[in-house]
Amino acid sequence: MAKQFDVAVIGAGAAGMMCAAVAAQRGRRVVLLDHASRLAEKIRISGGGRCNFTNLHAGPQHFLSDNPHFCKSALSRYTPQDFLALVKKHRIGYHEKHKGQLFCDDSAEQIIQMLKDECAAGDVEWRMPCKVAGLERDVTGRFLLHTDCGDIDAASVVVATGGLSIPKIGATDFGYRIARQFDLKLVEPRPALVPLTFDEAAWKPFVPLAGIALEVDVETGSFKGRNPTGGRFREDLLFTHRGLSGPAILQISSYWQPGTPIVINLLPEMDLAQALIEGKGTIKKQLGNVLSQWLPARLAEGLLLAHGFALDARLADMPDAQLRRLGQAINQWTLVPNGSEGYRKAEVTRGGVDTRELSQQTMMATKVPGLYFVGETVDVTGWLGGYNFQWAWASGVAAGQAV
Repeated sequence: MAKQFDVAVIGAGAAGMMCAAVAAQRGRRVVLLDHASRLAEKIRISGGGRCNFTNLHAGPQHFLSDNPHFCKSALSRYTPQDFLALVKKHRIGYHEKHKGQLFCDDSAEQIIQMLKDECAAGDVEWRMPCKVAGLERDVTGRFLLHTDCGDIDAASVVVATGGLSIPKIGATDFGYRIARQFDLKLVEPRPALVPLTFDEAAWKPFVPLAGIALEVDVETGSFKGRNPTGGRFREDLLFTHRGLSGPAILQISSYWQPGTPIVINLLPEMDLAQALIEGKGTIKKQLGNVLSQWLPARLAEGLLLAHGFALDARLADMPDAQLRRLGQAINQWTLVPNGSEGYRKAEVTRGGVDTRELSQQTMMATKVPGLYFVGETVDVTGWLGGYNFQWAWASGVAAGQAV
């Protein structure tokens, strides 16, 4: 005989544990299943092991979706301050690091333990490691889960299995398979918050710059019309052997479309062409030395060589047109990535279950009463910096209050 529950939550990550805890504390009989042997590995490795668990400024404008208004309801009903209250209740020390990003003082393990304790407060039953082989819905609308821990009968099922990013810690397409099984549309998943790569031959001049980091402005897409697709950030950029990384690139990767350029301003605080032209009369230095005043020396040299400028050319001898070309190469460096480092290095997955299939109040599939999708499985993707965890908490609470 299948054991009966009110709610079965599949996936014991951030959204799944939050949902299970909220539902159980409302008096629902909840079982929480996960195929992994280690709990919440994505929480554990996040923020360098200290878990960037939310962002003080999180709002709908920090999320991408084909249906951008969907996230507003859940985010407005469970805010960063609500999660912070839970952190304080469990006496977890935290600090703000950068632009509203909150981290544990000690360890991400504290957030995992907090969620376990919240689940325990509602007597959540655990099945872990436990693989779900299949899911059926009977004529009465109840669900039967076939698992390697035995069959489970549940009135509601919450799918919190995440996206495809970081497969080495157990990411799978399970959530998408369940959506397809019940004829729910998907927005094509793709890696997001991921380093970008470039054609090997085209990138060759920049390979020696690997390891250099600096603050830049980066943008891509269009900012015109009723539905602008563009993204623009000021963050740190990191040169790698295969392309570009760092927070600036991770952020812009979520907006970047294959085949389109990204534009980088390597000196966002100055108009380089103007500074060089104005300096011609007074600066007697060579071009490489002049540029090294504002950029790391190795980067200044590498960029000059890559763009065809001689390092030993004297600034005073350079025609204005050449200096304008150099200025544009550095203030508006335009380049087209050939791809990304893929799910292996992606922090999250963009796309997923189409939110037009779900209720924004409850996260339930409107066509399939009793079936819910939360967290990264859904087509809602946050910026870098704690936003994706806030979506996990908010969507998990929305479903937890509804099931």
